Amino acid sequence: MSMKAVVYEKPFSVVIEEVQKPKIQDPNDVIVKVTTTCICGSDLHMYEGRTAASPGIVFGHENMGIIEECGPGVHSLKIGDRVVMPFNVACGHCRNCEEGRTAFCTEVNPGFAGGAYGYVAMGPYTGGQAQYLRVPFADFNCLVLPPGIENEDDFALLADIFPTGWHGVELSGFRPGESIAVFGAGPVGLMAAYSAILRGASQVFVIDRVPERLAKAKEIGCIPIDFTKSDAVEQILKIRNGMHVDRAVDAVGYQASQAKGKMTDEEPNAVLSALIAVVRPTGGLGIPGLYVPSDPGAPDSNSASGNLLIPFGKLFEKGLSLGTGQCNVKKYNRYLRDLIIEGKAKPSFVVSHSVTDMNEVPDAYKKFDQRVEGYTKVLIRPNGPLSGASAA
Repeated sequence: MSMKAVVYEKPFSVVIEEVQKPKIQDPNDVIVKVTTTCICGSDLHMYEGRTAASPGIVFGHENMGIIEECGPGVHSLKIGDRVVMPFNVACGHCRNCEEGRTAFCTEVNPGFAGGAYGYVAMGPYTGGQAQYLRVPFADFNCLVLPPGIENEDDFALLADIFPTGWHGVELSGFRPGESIAVFGAGPVGLMAAYSAILRGASQVFVIDRVPERLAKAKEIGCIPIDFTKSDAVEQILKIRNGMHVDRAVDAVGYQASQAKGKMTDEEPNAVLSALIAVVRPTGGLGIPGLYVPSDPGAPDSNSASGNLLIPFGKLFEKGLSLGTGQCNVKKYNRYLRDLIIEGKAKPSFVVSHSVTDMNEVPDAYKKFDQRVEGYTKVLIRPNGPLSGASAA
C-alpha cells in the first residue's frame, strides 16, 4: 500500500511522491496516521543543499497524529490514541536516555549520538511529512494528548520548536527577572522569546531582519531589533543605557548573516560573536541553533569543516558560561503540554500558514525559504483538513 509523502529531489526542490506506507518492523513500533506535521527551519538546511542529504529522503521531524496500529510489544498505548512525537528518536534505555539526554541516544543511530525522523545522518527513520509514520520504541517516544482536535496547532509544536525554544533559554542559565536577547525570530527564536516571557523575564530583545517576524516578537511583548539598521548589540546597549543583558540565545545557527549596508552577507560566526559581546560578565549563552561539522555551501574553507572563528578570549575574560546541543524534547514536552491544556501557553501564535493539499507543499517550502508573504511557521495536514471544531 502506498501513501503521499514530501520527498527531497534536489537543492531548492521537493516533490510529492507515492511511497510505501510504513509497516510494523519491531514489536515496540506503532503506525501513526499523521494529522499535522510541520516544515522546520532545519528542513531548509537540507532543502537548500547545505547538508549531505541525498535525493529521495522523506522530510519531516515534527509530527503528531492518531495511532492506527500497534506492535505486540506496545503496552501503554492503544489504537486511536492521539499522540505527538519528539523529533528525537530515542530508545529509552541507553545511558544517555536514562539520564534524560534523549537527543543523544546511542542506540538508535549506530556510530552517532542521536536520531531523528526524516533528517540527514540521523538514522533510518522516514520523515512524517507523509500520510503515515512508523514510530519505534513507541511507549517511550509517544506523548499522549487529549482526544479530539482541540489545540492541534499548539500540540504540533511540542514535537520540536516549543521545547527547543524553552531549551535554549534553559541552556543560558536564565533565572526569573533577568533580561535576555534572542538572536533569530524564526520559529525557534520566537519560541525562545515566548518561553522567556512565560518564565518571568524582565526584558526580552529579539534580533532579526524580517519585518513580519519582528512584528510577531513585538506582539508577544518583546523589544524588536532590526540588525540591518545598525549593529544589534549597540542598539540593545543604547536602550539599556549601556547595560549588557544577563543571558542570550542563538536561534540562528550556522547560516547566520551580517548586515553589509542594505544587504546581508552570510557570516557563520556572526551570532556567536554578538552573544559574547551583548551578555554581561558571568552571564550565560544558550545555543540551540544548529551548527554542523561540514557545510558544502559554506562561505569559506574553515566554516566548510565546521571550524568557526569566535572571540574566545573575550568569552574567557568575561567568565561566560554556555550550553549547546539539540533539545532533549522529552525533558520538557509533558510539562509544556500541560501548560497548553490549562490555557497558560498558546505557542501557535507563531503559525502563519496551514497546508491541507499535499500538492501545495512544494510552493510552501519555496515561500518559507524565501521568507515572503509572512511565512513564519507552516503546518501540513497530510491527510486533509481536520474535522470538527477549530484546531487552533
